[in-house]
Amino acid sequence: MTIKDKGKNKPDSPSEGLPERRTCGTQAVHERLLRTAAGYAEARSQIENYCMQAAMRGFVARSGCTKIPVVVHVVYRTATENISDAQIDSQIEVLNKDFRMQNADISSVPSPFQPLTADPRIMFELATVDPDGNPTDGITRTSTTVNGFTDDDAVKSSSTGGADPWPSNKYLNIWVCKLAGGLLGYAQFPGGPSATDGVVITHTGFGTTGTAAAPFNLGRTATHEIGHWLNLRHIWGDDGTGCAGSDFVADTPNQGGPNYGTPTFPRVTCNNGPNGDLFMNYMDYVDDSAMVMFTAGQVSRIHLALDGPRSNIGTTVPCGGPKPPPKDLPKDGPKEFPKDPPKEFPKDPPKEFPKDPPKEFPKDPPKDFPKDPPKEFPKDGPKDFPKDIIKEFPKDGPKDFPKDVIKEFPKDGPKDFPKDIIKEFPKDGPKDFKKEGAKDFVKDPGFDPGPGKIPVFDPPKGVMDPPKSFLEPPIDFPNFPQVHPVHPVHPVNPVSPGVMPFVLMTPFNTGLASSPQSEQKNALAASYLQLMGYYSSLYASGLLDANGMAAWQQVVAAYQQLNGQ
Repeated sequence: MTIKDKGKNKPDSPSEGLPERRTCGTQAVHERLLRTAAGYAEARSQIENYCMQAAMRGFVARSGCTKIPVVVHVVYRTATENISDAQIDSQIEVLNKDFRMQNADISSVPSPFQPLTADPRIMFELATVDPDGNPTDGITRTSTTVNGFTDDDAVKSSSTGGADPWPSNKYLNIWVCKLAGGLLGYAQFPGGPSATDGVVITHTGFGTTGTAAAPFNLGRTATHEIGHWLNLRHIWGDDGTGCAGSDFVADTPNQGGPNYGTPTFPRVTCNNGPNGDLFMNYMDYVDDSAMVMFTAGQVSRIHLALDGPRSNIGTTVPCGGPKPPPKDLPKDGPKEFPKDPPKEFPKDPPKEFPKDPPKEFPKDPPKDFPKDPPKEFPKDGPKDFPKDIIKEFPKDGPKDFPKDVIKEFPKDGPKDFPKDIIKEFPKDGPKDFKKEGAKDFVKDPGFDPGPGKIPVFDPPKGVMDPPKSFLEPPIDFPNFPQVHPVHPVHPVNPVSPGVMPFVLMTPFNTGLASSPQSEQKNALAASYLQLMGYYSSLYASGLLDANGMAAWQQVVAAYQQLNGQ
């Protein structure tokens, strides 16, 4: 086990080199695992396919709240880095407000975006029992000689100067340490190695007290990184400053790259006016004081992660009411309220209230009300009312209504729709999806598609996001001369225009691509799959007409020919 102490040290001086702009290493970790971790690419594709299929079927969010046990591993070199229990408690408090939409600054969301706000219904608590079944405060403390960790996961192992994780299927592991190079934190998406699963936060961006330093002193770095741990992506889609990226969430506007600092509403990019970027979202890069919300689409994606790849962690509990009101309500309520009402209220009402109503109310209604209604009401009502209704209604209704509906509806619908959809769609999608449901992702995240077969694929950009125009799929076909010869993308430089995104560049065979020609074939196949997903989403939303259906059939045929089917 790791070295334990109470860590009540106060910072002797501000840390040097504090980050001035938000930086997150999650995307870099994701790309590294795609290149180096066996089965990670397949697991990620399987998870994203599960999310896409569930969204098309009309996913219903889980009920109640999910309570997740947390272990905080404090890895320190100096007394300043050995943060206090109070600083850790302040971070847990922030998480419980942000992931229950009980943060006070939620009111700062601009009115056009307020309908998008949603409550993820997640609670966090420091673990009370360790992996050996012993009582714990949910905090480990480890002394190290490392002067600044990076996103290489060294902090997650005692052999490299860090702290070993607790079982990631039972605890959310959070490592707090000094990160080098201005890095605020990073996380691992679902589907990665269990030995490195969790979240890492620099100690100056953790919690709201102690060493936490502005502009990242409100605990939102952990909110952002845990969002990644629950399968949320950066809101701009990680395509640099372009407008082709996607976070696979339908209600987050497309935006041209990350926002920093504290932007002013509206900030318009990628023709997303008049409201512009949703920069106040937790998954952007703004300062702690500017990020305040999750959307309903992001909450659905979080719940899909909790139902699927993270189904083994946490317990479902009643959400209950807000915590702050019960503390204040008993203090003022019971003392002040009972004193005056009992004395004043009974004196007057019994004397005054019965006097007038009984005398005045019965006099007029019984005499006047029966006289006129019985004489006047039957004359016009019974005679005139049935004549018109019975004669007029059957004339036009029965004759005209059945003619058009019965003749016109079967022509286009039943003949064209079932033939292609039923034959083509179930081949790749439903068979794999039914076999491995939400519960199997943790047990067997990878799979072998077999020689010459294309594995389940990541949902393409644009499938879950509204395209610029429903007449034109938002797909960037690969510019083959620019395709990187090394799989899956260049680890440092961003993908240049015309190059497929990192997920779509993953080869379909089990090994790495061996030639530019195979890379081109993989990228082209990815484009066909992207088109299939796009037209599938149009069909699911009722926007696919006859022309769209014909185009989809052409895509399926081309895809099958490409795959050798």
